Amino acid sequence: MDPVLARFSPATREWFQGAFPGPTAAQTGAWEAVQKGSHALVVAPTGSGKTLAAFLWSIDRLASRPAPEDPMRRTRVLYISPLKALAVDVERNLRSPLVGIVQTAKRLGPSRPRSR
Repeated sequence: MDPVLARFSPATREWFQGAFPGPTAAQTGAWEAVQKGSHALVVAPTGSGKTLAAFLWSIDRLASRPAPEDPMRRTRVLYISPLKALAVDVERNLRSPLVGIVQTAKRLGPSRPRSR
């Protein structure tokens, strides 16, 4: 297993390994930075996994950890798109991972994530 994938929850890790042969260089670099709390600028060609590089860590954390009790702290990810078309494209590209991770979590057992 790729070491960067070991840091994801079991459901996300298993879904990713079933969906892809492995992380791309762009994904590995971005996830290593984000997992450390650093910023990342991902520059890579079309089809290289930039959307998952940008969002999978956040999706994993949203799905595998309960929402904070304090309503003022419930917004944990904010995505601002410079173009409406890009926002629509990103939303479309994240549907499959969201569904796949939730289905994998249901199959794995009781600590399944909730789709939000």
